[in-house]
Amino acid sequence: MPTAGLAVALEGVDVLHPAARADAPPALRAFSVHVAPGERVAVIGPSGAGKTTLLHAAAGALRPAAGALRVGGEDVWSLSAAALRRLRGRLFLAPQTPPLPPRQRVVTAVLAARLPQMSLAASVLSLLHPREAPAAFAALQQFDLGDKLWERVDRLSGGERQRVGLARALLSPAALWLIDEPLSALDPARAGQALRALTEGARARGVTLVATLHQVQLALAHFPRVLGLREGRLVFDLPPGEVTAARLAALYESFEHELAGAPPPPPAAESRLQVVRC
Repeated sequence: MPTAGLAVALEGVDVLHPAARADAPPALRAFSVHVAPGERVAVIGPSGAGKTTLLHAAAGALRPAAGALRVGGEDVWSLSAAALRRLRGRLFLAPQTPPLPPRQRVVTAVLAARLPQMSLAASVLSLLHPREAPAAFAALQQFDLGDKLWERVDRLSGGERQRVGLARALLSPAALWLIDEPLSALDPARAGQALRALTEGARARGVTLVATLHQVQLALAHFPRVLGLREGRLVFDLPPGEVTAARLAALYESFEHELAGAPPPPPAAESRLQVVRC
């Protein structure tokens, strides 16, 4: 069933990373962007551009030092604790390294995406006896992982765990998917397959999707809107046909190896941040 996607608006925000030095510049500076409900947006830029910080700010995990954040029309940081919990239940934030319990079965890890809409009793029963295993299998099949349904997470490769994390999005009740570097552990063929499953799943459901990517060509091929970030600022906001080689060269100046397809660095402190539950 289609979902009404959530709009996201950041207006002149400064976001300080909690692990940064006191005198460090904001990870995002005077940053403004509006994403309409149901849009699919790729965020590109060199390492340290502020891409992960943008996702965590949009998820309400990092409070801006200046400016305003609205999600679904709500001023996020003026909400009560209960209202903020409800709003976060409508978001799905996928870090680069999925936080999957190693001894958990894959079916349970995938079905955990539905916990925000479950009662406590139903969530405990799901851990003991996953009654929605067919739904988990269907989601995993989109990422060519159906045969891993009953495997333990710690028996999967890094790329398989990453795809399990993406399969969770397809079962999530969320109206906003915030996906951080979903392809970092995947080979080119798997990366294209995973991105097709993710973007088509978002389109079919009407979910708003914002994904950070190091793979520039895949971002241009799969997303109708591309944001270019550098040093915490928005450099461009364009359809892929207008993202020229010259724009990319300027965006990745001194980081040409990344533009050429070098693998991203391992997750830093900012990508290990999780959405804080109130």
